[in-house]
Amino acid sequence: MTMPNNGEERLSSYWIDSTKLPSFQALENDINVDIAIVGGGITGITTAYLLIKEGFHVAVIEASTILNGTTGHTTAKITAQHSLIYDEFIQHFGEDNARLYYEANKEAAEQIAEIINLHGIDCDFKKEDAYVYTNSNDKVQSLKKEYDAYKRLGIDCEYLDNISLDGNIKGAVVMKNQAQFHPLHYLSHLVNYIKESGAEIYEQSVATHLDIGDKPIIHLRNGAKVTANHVISASHFPFHDNRGYFARLHPERSYVVAAKPEKTFPGGMYINAEKPKRSIRSVTIDGEDLLLFSGDGHKTGQGEPEKKHYEALEKFAKEEFGAKEILYRWSAQDLVTEDRIPFIGCNNEGDKRVLVATGFRKWGMTTSMVAAQLMRDILIGKKNRYEELYSPSRFKADPGIKTIVKENVNVAANLISGKLDSPDKELKDIKEGEGAVVSIKGGRAGAYKTKDGELFVVDTTCTHMGCEINWNSADQTWDCPCHGSRFSVEGEVIEGPAERPLKRIDPNSIDYTTS
Repeated sequence: MTMPNNGEERLSSYWIDSTKLPSFQALENDINVDIAIVGGGITGITTAYLLIKEGFHVAVIEASTILNGTTGHTTAKITAQHSLIYDEFIQHFGEDNARLYYEANKEAAEQIAEIINLHGIDCDFKKEDAYVYTNSNDKVQSLKKEYDAYKRLGIDCEYLDNISLDGNIKGAVVMKNQAQFHPLHYLSHLVNYIKESGAEIYEQSVATHLDIGDKPIIHLRNGAKVTANHVISASHFPFHDNRGYFARLHPERSYVVAAKPEKTFPGGMYINAEKPKRSIRSVTIDGEDLLLFSGDGHKTGQGEPEKKHYEALEKFAKEEFGAKEILYRWSAQDLVTEDRIPFIGCNNEGDKRVLVATGFRKWGMTTSMVAAQLMRDILIGKKNRYEELYSPSRFKADPGIKTIVKENVNVAANLISGKLDSPDKELKDIKEGEGAVVSIKGGRAGAYKTKDGELFVVDTTCTHMGCEINWNSADQTWDCPCHGSRFSVEGEVIEGPAERPLKRIDPNSIDYTTS
């Protein structure tokens, strides 16, 4: 892979661009396995790797291509410092549970390092200290409370009044000896291990629903079936939702730009305490030292045009680090639970037939290993001290009820407002390379015209629960503001919970003179 020259910017993930992954056929015939894993991201691949080592016959079922979703668009920090959380967790769940959360992620990071060393994986693994910093006097007290929480939990840490970054830094809390890496170089080795071990990986195989009998049966869109003793849902949003996950999770998008800085970077991994979020880490591309700037998150399908978020990160990179060239940009989506602790474990308490892992809150590098180890232990009958903390069956009223009510009020507001919104343009006014909500015979539709002039028109009603989708100008997708489903310009599902594509409208059937 050659880095872009002459200021050319790639609208894609560097991790994906710089990794050659094997491709796999779609599943066309019925199969029987010990364990079927739905989802070929870091959680699914890591879980498959661990289960193969236990002697299970495993199949991974991926709706598109492996490692191309959230995993391929991460910032790839291997850290237990998940922004400011430990003081909050002590307040809400007690010191013991907060310590369990830290230790689970610390052990996960250690396991990743162990696998890298065991297999001699060349993935730019590098130890770095992790910093939460602030430019705001209002956040200094929060940082000091977080530092106190670190000390209570036995975290190797430090509080600093200033750090080596430019800018008016008011303070920072440091978690020592964290790490960063190239996630797909690491995971491509695990994929090859899975392949060579005789396990099965299938791409372009969309799981639509699940029958739960003595042995669960996964039904694919093409009619093929997968029968397994156990099914693991590692598909970002659980493909089998009989527990109302759509109401217990909300989706958020965040953005990344890779830039060549003019100023010297002091090392370390950084995230600010205030909003908008600004996360910084180094990356080496073709021997050159670049920086990844990420953040500016928001709820999917809501807020200002997505291009504005890239522009905000680019402005930050230029002002704070003198960046003159933006080499890459990409975005990612993740889900957040009502109490900010992921759901990992048995979908129904005590029933090992179906397991789930979701709600990683944009900290999927360590959380994926937490999930893989926890689900492996459940399936082999080994006691895992983190099982209760992460259980999908848990419900903690503080802050759960408030968050659920708030999120569902937000969903209702977007459902209603979407139905009342006036379309942006008339169909005849859509330009090449442009997408927008349009009016067709008084109704609402979504239109996109390629640079070659081909027109795609879809019904803007989300096939999940009927919310009205909005155009994402940065990624050229249709995004649902209610539960985060995303669709291509042709209407195909990119991310759930929607299972069915948007209704296509034949542009040749539209009378432009009256639309």
